[in-house]
Amino acid sequence: METHDFLIAISFAAFVLLFLGVGIYSGLNQKSTAEDYLLASREANPWLTGLSTMATGNSGFMFIGLIGFTYTLGVASIWIVLGWVMGEVFAWNIVHHRLRHTSEQLDSATVVSYLSQEDKNSRWLTLISGFITIAFLAVYAATQLQAGSKALSVIFGWDYSLGIILGAVIVTIYCFTGGIRASIWVGSIQATLMLISMLILVTVAVMHSGGPIGMFERLGESDPALLRLAPDSLRLGVVPFALSWFVAGFGVVGQPHIMGRIMAIDSTKNVAIARNIYLLLYVVFALSALGVGLTARVLLPELLAVGGDTELALPELATVLLPALLVGIVLSGLFAATISTADAQLLTCSATLSQDIFHWASDSYRLVKAGTLVMALIILVIALVGNDNVFALATIAWSTLAAGLGPLMVVRVWERAIKTPVAIAMMLIGVSTALTWRLGFGLSDSVCEALPGMVAGALVYLISLAFGGGQPVESDDAIVTVLDTQEPQEVASSS
Repeated sequence: METHDFLIAISFAAFVLLFLGVGIYSGLNQKSTAEDYLLASREANPWLTGLSTMATGNSGFMFIGLIGFTYTLGVASIWIVLGWVMGEVFAWNIVHHRLRHTSEQLDSATVVSYLSQEDKNSRWLTLISGFITIAFLAVYAATQLQAGSKALSVIFGWDYSLGIILGAVIVTIYCFTGGIRASIWVGSIQATLMLISMLILVTVAVMHSGGPIGMFERLGESDPALLRLAPDSLRLGVVPFALSWFVAGFGVVGQPHIMGRIMAIDSTKNVAIARNIYLLLYVVFALSALGVGLTARVLLPELLAVGGDTELALPELATVLLPALLVGIVLSGLFAATISTADAQLLTCSATLSQDIFHWASDSYRLVKAGTLVMALIILVIALVGNDNVFALATIAWSTLAAGLGPLMVVRVWERAIKTPVAIAMMLIGVSTALTWRLGFGLSDSVCEALPGMVAGALVYLISLAFGGGQPVESDDAIVTVLDTQEPQEVASSS
């Protein structure tokens, strides 16, 4: 091994060992109960939760997918970031606080159990929401392993499958040992590393592009369309495109691996702390990712060649611009991004399997941990045999979960009555609409499928109100605003 590769390997290995060490250490603070393994006994530190949620929410999609998409589309990718962050602000302020409060009142250990709370006579709602969760989160987790493997294959020249297996083994070790506490502790370290590595790379890349002004001048010389905020490639126009990504950002309410973290925060009032940390870091990280995508288009135009993979822009840029040790740090940041999401998704799938699908195993600590091993194997197989387009697969998984679970989550946190058949119809129509939009109509490049999917699910509920399918709980609290700072119990007291 050459000295350059050796230094990269050393810095990368050091961070991997750090992740494993912290994850295993967290297991020493764990109680041998299913609730502690899955929810950290609802005692998660809000600062660490905010950090780890940033890592979980900004995964290989950001490091690999968004950068590759920006490389192709240009500055119009800013609409993805602006729409997404506004959607998340909306979600944090009208859903997350209430979820933390009401999930503890109902003693819900998983998002699926929370969504199916009123289904007393039938398990269909639990089984269908559980299947949606496991099916699409498993695919989502597999894309994270693929994203990490892409970077490792560029840097070290490894076989693609080797990186996937390495990521799966690392995630399984510390998740099996420490549960969600390990995921949160390790995720906070991963978030810090992700942010540092992205800032290092974007700073160096912009300097090599001639500064911000020079970068935009060279982009325009390469292709004027790259500087258009409303490029012709958006068939339905820029407004529907931006709006769809706002809805995709709000679609976080349908992501069980993220909402489960909210349920684990130590108190409802501390959700605001986690929110502020998350949103601040997200904006910095996302804008840096856009910068990397744009500078890569300037400095590495050859990625557009036939057979080229624009999703390799970040690792390729790092190897060209940075010294070995910094390449190792950037690689570690990318790898951290992928496994920080994969670990949360693995634990969520495991929880759904053991607590909801096979509910007779819900009180068994050993069976819950066994579920983690089963799901890890399933995710590994999907990653090894599946498509490797990270942006497309991650978007499909996120949007389908948003469409399938998001509208029902909003109904639940606002404590509106809904009949089981209506809830099931909301999920199935939301999922089928999102998938049809992408796979049938092929319009997802112009409008993210989260928009039609979530709208379809919400319409099912609204239409049902006219036919007695669900009636709002009587309440004097008729006005809901994004900036509402009342605690859920305060709002409930006005009912």
